[in-house]
Amino acid sequence: MDWFKLSLQLNQFPINRAMRSLEQIQSIPDDLYAEYVSEKKLKIVQYHLKHNAFYKDFFPEAGKTSLNWEDVPVMRKKDLQQPLKYRMSKDFSRKSAYVGKTSGSSGHPFIFAKDRFAHALSWAGFQDRYKWYGIDLNKSLQARFYGIPLDFYGNIQEKLKDRISLRRRFNIFDLSEEKMEKFLTRFRQSDFDYLNGYTSAILLFAKFISDKGYVLKELCPSLKLCIVTSEKLFEQDQKLMEASFGVPVINEYGASEVGLIAFEDHHGDWIVNSEDLYLEILDENGKVLPHGEEGRVVITSLYNRAHPMIRYDIGDTATLSKKSTAKKPVLEKLAGRTNDIARLADGKVVPGLTFYYVTKTLIEDSGNIKEFIIIQTKLDTFRIEYVSEIPLTGEQQTNILKAIETYVGKDLKINFERKEMLKRSPSGKLKQFTSLV
Repeated sequence: MDWFKLSLQLNQFPINRAMRSLEQIQSIPDDLYAEYVSEKKLKIVQYHLKHNAFYKDFFPEAGKTSLNWEDVPVMRKKDLQQPLKYRMSKDFSRKSAYVGKTSGSSGHPFIFAKDRFAHALSWAGFQDRYKWYGIDLNKSLQARFYGIPLDFYGNIQEKLKDRISLRRRFNIFDLSEEKMEKFLTRFRQSDFDYLNGYTSAILLFAKFISDKGYVLKELCPSLKLCIVTSEKLFEQDQKLMEASFGVPVINEYGASEVGLIAFEDHHGDWIVNSEDLYLEILDENGKVLPHGEEGRVVITSLYNRAHPMIRYDIGDTATLSKKSTAKKPVLEKLAGRTNDIARLADGKVVPGLTFYYVTKTLIEDSGNIKEFIIIQTKLDTFRIEYVSEIPLTGEQQTNILKAIETYVGKDLKINFERKEMLKRSPSGKLKQFTSLV
């Protein structure tokens, strides 16, 4: 039984047509691919200008001159924070389209819609990439490290989707050692093909396994792969996971509102999805940056007719590799969210991940810290919340303070708080850096 196909077909998503279309797109020769992308991106703009009143108001200059891509306005999440019924295209409704909600990790959650074919095409892309590693969504059993809705209806609905989609959920809202012992028992008793889920939760499980002296594949021989998503994966964490699990650990970059954005191949390259998305890197003034320069990630969904996702600023910063082509763009670096920055009293602006890199390197040396987050509470004050077996020593705290002074700035107040458990978002994500300023 092809469970993946069946689950989509039961919800009236044309997965067979989508898979045929994906094959046709992938067969386009390299020298003609730029023409394909150019045609599709202009066509989706023209469609929404004709059929979507919201987009016509959003792009009032469209009818005044010939349509040039550089003139198409960039959409931000705040532009989409209005009732969905005002943003959907004519002839589409909540009943005739797929409706979802973003996680809100950027601080700007909103409800979106995708037409059924566009949603099916997104899933065809996931299926295609997973096959690179011998994972078949129709047959492979997934160990799913995600959160789950706690309300009765949402909980039942998600569990039903898991059952049909060959997913067995590991609830990450409780990552105590007692619970992770139960996780291990499930792996011993099941033929899981791969792990999939939030980086922070899977990393904590990997550390637990490492501390126990196990290799997960020895306990669950069917295991082939681990896919992490939604949160940044650091190189040293990837190495720890691979050693603990005994299988490759792969980066997936996606977003619910647009689908799969990039997926890591066997060579360690993040291959951007160019089949149904068009990704650009822009500077702060909206100008396209050359490959190799870091800027804002802006994405166009080439097939979503139900709702415009055109030059949509997803809230991340990244760099495209200089070896990128129209058919095979390569994401060289994903730096993090544009809103994850620290503003200091002297006017200095520092990427939040700077704190995380510095602190993480020092904390990891102890082998004691399980996980931690950093929160900016004032221009000169930061709080480091951490989970550990024993508290940080005075010497360790001093070393962290010295490193932050070297790499971030002087005269900063750093408060350390040891926690039994770190607070996650309702979806189960662990936000590594947060500014409350």
